[in-house]
Amino acid sequence: MPQQLSRRTFIKALGTGASLTPLILSGLTSASAKPVDTSNRKHIKGVKMGLTDDEIAILNGRDGPVMAKVMRSVVAYGDAFDAPFLLDVSTPGHWVTGMGQKGLDALYDLADTLIAGGVKAKLPFTIDPYPMDYENIDYTEEEKKENADLYCFQKRWDEQVIKLGLRDGSRKSYSCTCYLPEVGNRPEYGEVLAWAESSAVVYANSVIGARCNRNSGPIEMLCSIAGKTPYFGFLTDEARQAVWEIEVKTDSLPNAMLLGSAVGMKVGSAVPYITGLDKFLGTTITPAVDDWLKDFGAATASNGAVGLFHIENVTPEARKLGRKLISSRAKKFVVDEKVLADTKKGYPVLWKDPAATPRYAFIGCPHSTLNQLSQWDVRIDAALKAAGRDKVAIPVIICASPLVIDHLTPAQKARMKKNGIHISFLCGAMYMINKVSASYPCITNSNKLRTYSTARFYEDDDLLEYVVTGKAPKAAA
Repeated sequence: MPQQLSRRTFIKALGTGASLTPLILSGLTSASAKPVDTSNRKHIKGVKMGLTDDEIAILNGRDGPVMAKVMRSVVAYGDAFDAPFLLDVSTPGHWVTGMGQKGLDALYDLADTLIAGGVKAKLPFTIDPYPMDYENIDYTEEEKKENADLYCFQKRWDEQVIKLGLRDGSRKSYSCTCYLPEVGNRPEYGEVLAWAESSAVVYANSVIGARCNRNSGPIEMLCSIAGKTPYFGFLTDEARQAVWEIEVKTDSLPNAMLLGSAVGMKVGSAVPYITGLDKFLGTTITPAVDDWLKDFGAATASNGAVGLFHIENVTPEARKLGRKLISSRAKKFVVDEKVLADTKKGYPVLWKDPAATPRYAFIGCPHSTLNQLSQWDVRIDAALKAAGRDKVAIPVIICASPLVIDHLTPAQKARMKKNGIHISFLCGAMYMINKVSASYPCITNSNKLRTYSTARFYEDDDLLEYVVTGKAPKAAA
């Protein structure tokens, strides 16, 4: 898959025209791609790739100087990766930057330039979760003060994204799980995307079979506005072949986040083909299987840099092409109970006091599905009744899209509130980059949140025991 190049490498490539193909393509072949008609592409001075007459006209200023710069940037991005041409992006964008965080001044200045130039996204886009939730979460005054400094551009960014084409101009469109049916920004098999959110990219590529590279935030913005993205990396058949064959040899279905962590740390940014899971998952993507795949992918993408995985007899391309997807040069790795145990044992404890009582338990990174919300409601309620308790000992924060939360019944919301569960639209990772919030011990069942914060990871059953009793499970110690 395309590696995440440094800004220096990218600029150097623009200046020298050096080939980056060895960095981004597996060099393998697959016969499943439909041929792309390039007969209408032309080559112009200063551009390596072929362009259509319409693309050339935009570069030459037909749609204004700002749109010309947008197109020039997208073309330069493609030239840096030796893309032979651009493809149309016919689906709504999803932007990774939901927060108005300090240090991103150049992004907000870019947005002002785009707005002043009268350009916006070709199609209304969704965007990553909001970083603060004062409606549903109890913050200290010290945390609020730090948020005011950390997210000092939030109001400016909120106003900018509306002008640039945020869907509905509403907070309802803030979620990292844009592909859920309730959120409604779900591409179809084979469709071309230009997203950046790692958990959404790996889900779209793997579970849906859409085609998307792991882009940067500014690049996905510009591709969304141009309606174009360069043809390279995961948009090609070659880069979608697996260069790792992972055999899962466990007695039961592994925890999605833990297995994803083990796979991600092993393969890095490469594409794995995973066997041995279909006997647990079956061959139909039910809501429960979809939840598992979502969380597995998020862990591979954050604990490694995986943008695409194949699971034998489960994910669409693996069902269609089978082991033809595996390179003859693929490396092999077996994941058994020992590998999973060693993976979890290697997670560092970042609390100042390892024996401290957690302040919060975070669930939902990526955002929870409606099925996950409902399951946690039932599980926590049953565990409390079994323990003879009225409320969790450790407050639980379950994060989900506002549009998913809207589908909970009043009875579910009331029961969860009574039991000590906060239902929030925020991003747990953004909550915990607040240095004050990060100083408090928190636990989570998300390997993604564990990777990006000081939160401590527990598998679902252990997390449930912890929040109900207030005591760390001995089995997880």
